[in-house]
Amino acid sequence: MNSKHIAFIALMGALGNILFLLSSLLVPIVPGVSLDLSHIPTFIAAIYGGPLVGFLTGLLIGILPGIQYGPLSPSGSLLALVALPIGKSLTGITAGLLCEFFQINERKANRSLLTIPLVLLSYVPECLFTIFYFTVLLPYVIGVVGAFQLAFILPKAWLEMAFMSFFMAALVGNNGFNSFIENFIVQSKG
Repeated sequence: MNSKHIAFIALMGALGNILFLLSSLLVPIVPGVSLDLSHIPTFIAAIYGGPLVGFLTGLLIGILPGIQYGPLSPSGSLLALVALPIGKSLTGITAGLLCEFFQINERKANRSLLTIPLVLLSYVPECLFTIFYFTVLLPYVIGVVGAFQLAFILPKAWLEMAFMSFFMAALVGNNGFNSFIENFIVQSKG
């Protein structure tokens, strides 16, 4: 990993936290649940930079949500500060691995179309981790059952993923965006 990758990870991490802050402040759903579009930079990083870049970007993107739903929440738990970055990094590494496995970046035809299921599949590990967090970790550590919140979080998250899958398909199919990213990341791989 070189300095361009590190700068890209930092840029995508900052963008993800800004997107989280804006979307969560503008579209709260219920207390403790809000719109979250922070994974857009996670997917950009993973698709163009690979699994490690996606993992590290997801880790950074989870910091602000971890603070908001951890120390700044009514429960004041540090558990979310650890768990949210882990969950988001799972999506980043999965997207990068799936992108490499299906060779999305080498394809010319159907690249955008293949990005849609890739983004949706990438969220499955984080979804399972989220279920584990609310049904096992949260009750064990804090003594609070989070099943009520889970009923709002999972449908909301899958709707966000559906939106982001089409958004990422549009980005991946955009020649101008691809040229920008190739100049920033792809050339630095060599």
